Amino acid sequence: MRNYILSIDQSTSATKAVLFNEQCEFVYRVTISHEQYYPAPSWVEHDAEEIYANTLKAVKQVIESGKIEADDTCSIAITNQRETVVVWNKETGKPIYNAIVWQCQRGADICAELIKQGHTETIKQKSGLIVDPYFSASGIQWILDQVEGARQLANEGKLLAGTIDSWLLWKMTEGKVHATDYTNASRTLLFNIHTLDWDDELLALFTIPRSMMAEAKPCDSVFGESTLEGIFSSPVTIAGILGDSHGALTGQMCFEPGMGKSTYGTGSSVMVNIGEHPIEASNGLVTSVGFAACGKVYYAYEGNVHCTGATIKWLEEKLQLINSPAEVEALAVSIPDNGGVYFVPAFAGLGAPWWNSQAKAMIHGMTLGTGKAQIVRAALEAIAYQVKDLVDLMTTQAQLSLKELRVDGGPTKNNFLMQFQSDMLNATINRSEVEEASALGAVIMNGLARGIWKSLEEVASLRKTEKIITPKMNAETRNRFYAGWVNAIEKTNTETQRHKVYSN
Repeated sequence: MRNYILSIDQSTSATKAVLFNEQCEFVYRVTISHEQYYPAPSWVEHDAEEIYANTLKAVKQVIESGKIEADDTCSIAITNQRETVVVWNKETGKPIYNAIVWQCQRGADICAELIKQGHTETIKQKSGLIVDPYFSASGIQWILDQVEGARQLANEGKLLAGTIDSWLLWKMTEGKVHATDYTNASRTLLFNIHTLDWDDELLALFTIPRSMMAEAKPCDSVFGESTLEGIFSSPVTIAGILGDSHGALTGQMCFEPGMGKSTYGTGSSVMVNIGEHPIEASNGLVTSVGFAACGKVYYAYEGNVHCTGATIKWLEEKLQLINSPAEVEALAVSIPDNGGVYFVPAFAGLGAPWWNSQAKAMIHGMTLGTGKAQIVRAALEAIAYQVKDLVDLMTTQAQLSLKELRVDGGPTKNNFLMQFQSDMLNATINRSEVEEASALGAVIMNGLARGIWKSLEEVASLRKTEKIITPKMNAETRNRFYAGWVNAIEKTNTETQRHKVYSN
């Protein structure tokens, strides 16, 4: 008999059922995509019932794969796209509207009005977040305000609201459990990260009845049990829930303050464990519950880089400087340095710590000697600079030193990029072999909840590192390169201001 943990990884584009053994080793995966709905400009929706149906399909396909045999045991963990929110009727079990996705901007007017009324600091102090439709609260309010009869049903206690984990858990347990974990709750703008409970003042600001909200619990809780509508012959335990970025932080086993993770993809999500006390974040960063386990709550700073892998894709598809991303490393190492060329990939403006939404992408420092290799190398270096910008901001604000940056995502296979990242941070880069960091994070919480592991230290001993990269660059060179980046940013900002003047 073997013991497995099946992690449901419900993301923005698809639902995965990822099977792990109790040594945190990946076994098998099924992925089923779901439809994206765009009913109006800047609006994004998902069909919550489709997501639940795909969850059942994915789990069933894992069972039918033969990886799990009749005498094996299995339990369920959940990780999910975080801020996406569902409102449903607890009597009918049906959503009263499609899920409003974290990318959706329909709540912008609601947020703007709260900012105008001067509630920004109160909301940030309590929730750790900025007032933005990215988070769940304005989506819930919009549904209550705009769906006919919704407000009355909510006031009568007939509606429930929750992030995708809550919706799946409620469906899996046939309406017996309405719960979430602290990490998902901390991304709603309604959860007080100091008291670890829904905040009555925040609920009132968004006109949301408390009766709609799920019970918030630590990530390493046992949440219920289910047969998943008969897929399992007897009920299996549902234990371990956390949002996907928090899952990656946990899956990378960043259990100590000063340990961070960066997921490199189209953009990059950077998160740093700041310890057991929430610290207010600088402009553009947010403070969330990083994870809650073993009787402790760890907080994290989070920030995002808009364009990392997207920059490389632009070089390939728009400039056609490369035929595939696989070529960029060879080009980068074919020259001794960037030749004074800096690429500022402000395709979606500049994020933290620069904050210039009007900035445009620019390449600075080109001469007649500049060729394809210098531009490609500058694009790679820009990824590392942007991550450094965020990490420096986080560690300075939290008064921490970065112990180690643990990385995942496709671009981490680029050895030049990872070495340059290590050099710029003057810190160790730890690249693990895990492909499904978020799913593994949920597995870890599941095992802690069920007593498979007794401590975070025991879990950390299971981590397998593919490669450790240590800094090789001297301080003088590092400072000179980074000063060139800062200078390029300043020039970009200057050009933005000049463009405004000419436009007016």
